[in-house]
Amino acid sequence: MSAAPIALAGEPRVDLAEARAHGLSTEEFAAIERILGRTPTFTELGVFSVMWSEHCSYKSSRKHLRMLPMSGPNVVGGPGENAGAIDVGDGWVAVFKIESHNHPSYVEPYQGAATGVGGILRDIFTMGARPIASMNSLKFGSFDHPRTRFLVGGVVGGVGGYGNCVGVPTVAGEVMFDAGYNGNILVNAFALGLARREDLQSARARGAGNPVLYVGSATGRDGIHGASLLASAEFDAESESKRPTVQVGDPFTEKLLIEACLEAMKTGAIVAIQDMGAAGLTSSSSEMAGRGGLGIELDLDRVPLREADLTPYEILLSESQERMLIVAERGREAELQAVFAKWDLHAAVIGHVTGDGRWRALYRGRVVADLPVGAISDDAPVYDRPACVPAASDALAAAAESAAQADAPAPAAALRALLGSPNVASKRWVYRQYDSIVQSNTIAGPGSDAAVLRIKDSRRGLALKVDSNPRACAIDPYIGAVATVCEAARNVACAGARPAGISNCLNYGNPERPEIMWQFIRGVEGLRDAAIALGTPVISGNVSFYNETEGRAIAPTPVIAMVGTFADVRLHLKQYFKIAGDAVMIVRSAAPSYAASEYAALFGAPPRPLAPIDLGRERRLVDGLVECAERRLIRSAHDVSEGGLAVALAEACFNPAGIMGVEVDAGDSGHDGEVLFGEGASTVVISAPLENIEVIHQIFDPLEVRRIGRVTTAARLTIGAAINEDLAALKQIYEMALPGRLNRP
Repeated sequence: MSAAPIALAGEPRVDLAEARAHGLSTEEFAAIERILGRTPTFTELGVFSVMWSEHCSYKSSRKHLRMLPMSGPNVVGGPGENAGAIDVGDGWVAVFKIESHNHPSYVEPYQGAATGVGGILRDIFTMGARPIASMNSLKFGSFDHPRTRFLVGGVVGGVGGYGNCVGVPTVAGEVMFDAGYNGNILVNAFALGLARREDLQSARARGAGNPVLYVGSATGRDGIHGASLLASAEFDAESESKRPTVQVGDPFTEKLLIEACLEAMKTGAIVAIQDMGAAGLTSSSSEMAGRGGLGIELDLDRVPLREADLTPYEILLSESQERMLIVAERGREAELQAVFAKWDLHAAVIGHVTGDGRWRALYRGRVVADLPVGAISDDAPVYDRPACVPAASDALAAAAESAAQADAPAPAAALRALLGSPNVASKRWVYRQYDSIVQSNTIAGPGSDAAVLRIKDSRRGLALKVDSNPRACAIDPYIGAVATVCEAARNVACAGARPAGISNCLNYGNPERPEIMWQFIRGVEGLRDAAIALGTPVISGNVSFYNETEGRAIAPTPVIAMVGTFADVRLHLKQYFKIAGDAVMIVRSAAPSYAASEYAALFGAPPRPLAPIDLGRERRLVDGLVECAERRLIRSAHDVSEGGLAVALAEACFNPAGIMGVEVDAGDSGHDGEVLFGEGASTVVISAPLENIEVIHQIFDPLEVRRIGRVTTAARLTIGAAINEDLAALKQIYEMALPGRLNRP
């Protein structure tokens, strides 16, 4: 038995007050003392505070996440590793994951967003996959809020600055502006990589006596308590002071690290590898040991440092970026060190795997932490928090009922206003700052229903989309989550790909409030039911709680990243009309509604509940789109989402090769505003040669399939007598709406 760990001179005295300052509850501190049979040292307290934080331990969500479908015939790796993986054919696996970097991005938008991108990329290449694509979901406050423009500029700059420099294309994303995010923006980052199935790596340590290598950048003081005290607590008036807890990224070092790790993996000398992300060296070492049922001993004197006077507490809790931890085959350390030296990166042996199940840290020859591995890697408390329907919901509904509704505008005026809304308008100002074509895999990039990527030396391909619907989730968290999954699947299917797997980022308020917990549980249930119905397992994900400021929570915002597969990527579809004379058709699984729509947000509308979603019909719509694409029956497909049918028709006309026009028959759409501008599950606009109309009806039966008009060469959008607009003028509104607001004082 080793000597009891020592406390260092000058360290704070550990007591309940200090534990609570570290984010631990009274009961949790008592549990720690019970596990250890003593009071922890200050270093050990820091370790428990990060590993038992909400961000690292999932203590409020773990119980409920177990209901998600995580397996399937194409799933190669699921939750429990750095990222999930699915088989996409020809020996290739797609490795992907989405994570949040919300609070850091609000406190320091450029570095918060940049390090969010860097962290998710490391989760991908630790699996042995080369990152080939990034996406993001960004939620900002209203343009009336004085901080919004600053946050938009910083976040977009950080995403582009890191992704562009590291050489991974940003191929898709979503951006929303709503006053509900004034005090707590959301920055969710997704990455996907490709690997040969036999080259996948694990984060499970094995082999007592195997050496532990620290590789990458040196350790500094940035990011300490980024996981526990910043990401696992709601904002308050002092949040601005937390800027030092935000990590600082270096994308050029990340690029070297990608190449060095992928080269090192080819040696066969790596047993396990993990990113030093949230909680840094502490989490990576304890989690790898815990997965393997082993122990680990670290010599902190061997850790490469940027500053010589770092304490053990700081070394273990630092979240400095571009660092990895490797368990190597014994005797092959020098082989790996030579690879990292070639790329000018640190590669230091800082410890070894043990068979005693202990997590031990030494400093200047003395033990400063000695804990059971399981206590920090697996045995954080799991809470079954109270949940109840929000009592405020009835009051909110009553307030909405009594709110004065603005006079409904004429259809043409409503269309122009919707195209000028920042939530509907083109996001070109955002994505033009991202490199979307580096690596030359991108067939369809930002601005499409889904990104399309080829897999080189194969006919196969991938479609990617990220979606959310917080307005619907605010009305009904269950139906809203179902609708979000369905929309993501629909977007992938509109590109012609078959939805294959999901990664999710579940953004909610404070889980200690029963109404927030109820929202979360209902959201997970919706995600479960939709994923099962669509055959899309949830193979990775992230939960982000405490997204609120001074008691004001964001709307429930589950973000769904959907990956679809092509057997032949040459058959992919885009959203644009192409050939004059083609029939324009709609396929519907349900009637449109103003509920949770952009129209209602702009002009007001009588409040109403969300309609139930028939998941069988949703599956039929998705399968039909894929079949039509594979049989070359349709030339375009575009999901009807923000702004409704009229906006979708206009967007389908904005072909980059030349604006097309469309004439919609008066009798088919009529003048009903809800038909033109309503949203909800689910409508798709397709164009097809006239001779294919009958077989398209058969494929989608029993869904509603109607021919509503035809594609024209005249660049006008005509919908009966209700709308007759010049599409070049509409496109100008659509393209200039966002930059116009961002450039306004």
